[in-house]
Amino acid sequence: MDDISAPASWMGEYQLLDKHQAGTLGMLAAPSELQVEAGYGQITLRWHEVADAFGYTVFRAESPDGPFAWVDHGGGDNLTTVPGPVYVDTTIEPLKPYWYAVSSMRAPGLPGGPLSQAVQAQALAGGVGTVAIHVEVGRPAQPIQPIWSMLGSEHLSYLFESASLGGIPIGEDLHAALVVAKSELGTEYVRAHGVFLDDLEILTPTDDAALAFHFDKVDAMYDTILDLGLKPVVELSFMLQPLAHDPSLTVFTYQGGISKPKHWERWAELVEAFCRHLVGRYGLEVVRTWAFEVWNEPNLEAFWKHSFDDYMTLYAVSVKAVKGVDPRLRVGGPATAATGWIAEFLGTLEHQGLPLDFLSTHLYGSPPSDLRPLLAAYGFTDADIWWTEWGVTPTHFSSINDSVFGAPFLLHGMKRTQGRAEYLAYWVVSDQFEELGRADRLFHGGFGLLTVGHLKKPRFWAMKLLNDLGPDSVAVEMTGDGAASLVEALATKKPDGTIEVLVWNGTLNQAQYRGCALLERVLEIHLTGIDQPAYRVRLARIDEDHSNIVSKAEPTLIWPTEEQWRQLRDKDMLDEITVADRVSCPDETFTYRVTLPMPGVLRLRMEPITTTTAR
Repeated sequence: MDDISAPASWMGEYQLLDKHQAGTLGMLAAPSELQVEAGYGQITLRWHEVADAFGYTVFRAESPDGPFAWVDHGGGDNLTTVPGPVYVDTTIEPLKPYWYAVSSMRAPGLPGGPLSQAVQAQALAGGVGTVAIHVEVGRPAQPIQPIWSMLGSEHLSYLFESASLGGIPIGEDLHAALVVAKSELGTEYVRAHGVFLDDLEILTPTDDAALAFHFDKVDAMYDTILDLGLKPVVELSFMLQPLAHDPSLTVFTYQGGISKPKHWERWAELVEAFCRHLVGRYGLEVVRTWAFEVWNEPNLEAFWKHSFDDYMTLYAVSVKAVKGVDPRLRVGGPATAATGWIAEFLGTLEHQGLPLDFLSTHLYGSPPSDLRPLLAAYGFTDADIWWTEWGVTPTHFSSINDSVFGAPFLLHGMKRTQGRAEYLAYWVVSDQFEELGRADRLFHGGFGLLTVGHLKKPRFWAMKLLNDLGPDSVAVEMTGDGAASLVEALATKKPDGTIEVLVWNGTLNQAQYRGCALLERVLEIHLTGIDQPAYRVRLARIDEDHSNIVSKAEPTLIWPTEEQWRQLRDKDMLDEITVADRVSCPDETFTYRVTLPMPGVLRLRMEPITTTTAR
């Protein structure tokens, strides 16, 4: 199998490593012990992890002799890499035989190593699979990291937009969305484009010679964020027109400048003056808790019309300007699309002796892979990993953004990234978002967790259920058809004795975003080690018929009338029922059986009944 190579399309537009870098990193061995588990509508692959692997590429063929091609689940970022060592393939035809092999990836963009030995499997059809979930309440597991506590937002000057959309004032609605995110999702950091947008009037053309900076509007923006109890990730973008090498180069409806500066020293003056101003206004200890990210997606021409070397100059000038104000101010990058330029960036930092507090990049349509081995390879073991944009799709105005599909997708990514990053920032908080133009209807496929008017989409409810879990998980073991691949779970026991089991059923295959009956699963949830005599049992659900605001609106709805807004707000709630007012558990066990569609999420909550709660 070692002579099977990836098709040319696998290399994608992000293969930028040169031979020297590839030789430095080296190629990894093939994964071993590849096994397949076939079920109804799915084939699960498991293999042994390979040391220093960034991720893995799953290949499939229709005969043992090939040709083998990478499995494309339609994520949209033109990347083949998945985090290992498990992958569930639902892009197949039931009853049809397939052969699989897996390759280890050393770095994004670098060709993978040799393929594993091929294995054969075929999915079943015509039945319903069962998954058993065994929760040992008294057996602690790993703490749950709140990596979702960073969220993306439209440019923060949008908070002061007075126009309305669908009868909803834009700025007030974005403000309300951030309030909801803070109170219900545990949001701590907000990351947004464009602190150097021209509408903030930081530098007027007449100021160009003397570089007199005006940060009044920026102050109002950050005052608002801090008043909400949030902290900014300050993305150092875009290029102010008076400083731009080519002022005609802009992006989005708000015309953010994507040119390099005419003079690098002018950019350095802006960044240093900006940081000194922030420290002077908010205090050094406060600004040290913020972060400065250098630009946005410079590996895409849409955001940076220049070369990688030009970006590295931008980073070097920026990091020196920020650290010149205070060495403990945090700076990171390269904030690239689809994990591009990571090895080149780290290699250049190492060669030039430049600092890095956090490595940031973006990904859509897949759970993030593991960047820790690359940080270690280049000597940045103390740097954090921040995925400052992540989501179900990079496509604007896509109906998948309003669908239930994103709910298990979000949970799948958050669980798989535990221990592998400090933040996984969903993009974005609200459909008050104007990059490619404002929405033309309420349900327009916006990126937001919240609609215009801050109604809660299924992805919002998934994140809320995750945030509502206790900080310390308990042991969960799963068996059955798609266990710990298609169907996953987390469980916690809170200090007050409340037990919560969060379960989701989802695939990465975006062709099935409207659902697939063959992937429905019967769950048998078994809890052991229960230490209270009685509980109230409640069940919350997210699926096509539950906690899905789209299903509660008229299909032809454009913008709601005042009465329709009222009706939608009345229906905008988590669908939860009481399964039993009182359940006794004399043998310290409890079992619950329920069917979970794909896509779907449920939370089983067991609240201890004490003398006080009984009254």
